[in-house]
Amino acid sequence: MDRTGTRRQNDAMEAPPCRLFVLFARDADVAVVFRRGPSRWTQVIRWDTATDTFTDGAWFKGRIYAERCDLSPDGALLLSFCHGGASRPGYTDAWTAVSRPPWLHALSLWPWGTTYGGGGRFVGERAVILRAGPPGFPPHPDHLPDGLSVAWGDAELHASTDEIDGADWSGRDQRDRLVFCRHGKLFRRRGAKDLEVADFNGRTPDPIPAPPWGRRPLKP
Repeated sequence: MDRTGTRRQNDAMEAPPCRLFVLFARDADVAVVFRRGPSRWTQVIRWDTATDTFTDGAWFKGRIYAERCDLSPDGALLLSFCHGGASRPGYTDAWTAVSRPPWLHALSLWPWGTTYGGGGRFVGERAVILRAGPPGFPPHPDHLPDGLSVAWGDAELHASTDEIDGADWSGRDQRDRLVFCRHGKLFRRRGAKDLEVADFNGRTPDPIPAPPWGRRPLKP
């Protein structure tokens, strides 16, 4: 192997670990893992917490503010706040949207135009409260929130519980089991032992469109 090949191999071996953030659905064995890396790329991954199976979803080049996102209680919908990319006519470079996880195809979308505020919380399976509000943040006419109940106001941010020293994120799943992320890996603590659930390192961005079911409207 020549020096260039060796250098590339060493660079790949020394790539920093990805960073992870997890959201849990309240009433279903569903979670979403936000995997950040390399650089500005984020991947959305659906996690079945009952079987520890994972479904890869959207790759997004930009920033997803995971702490401002939320899952519906039944795990069927994802509310996200995203920033990145050149804006198109009628859109902005920051927006709040509702999609079907692990995809980001916007079923409802609010052009935001700023990284201040944004995102929100589900207060029911098809009811959301959005952080900040009108005037100035009407839904996009091509992504109206048909089938959603929408309110505006304060919405609590998600955050790590900080139960594990040195972890990037920690929290509790639907069965109150301690889960944490460190160096791009997902762990579950059982007594005095830590079980590695998944390693999300070493992935390369591969953006593809959402499948038909991921684009299905909220209200036919």
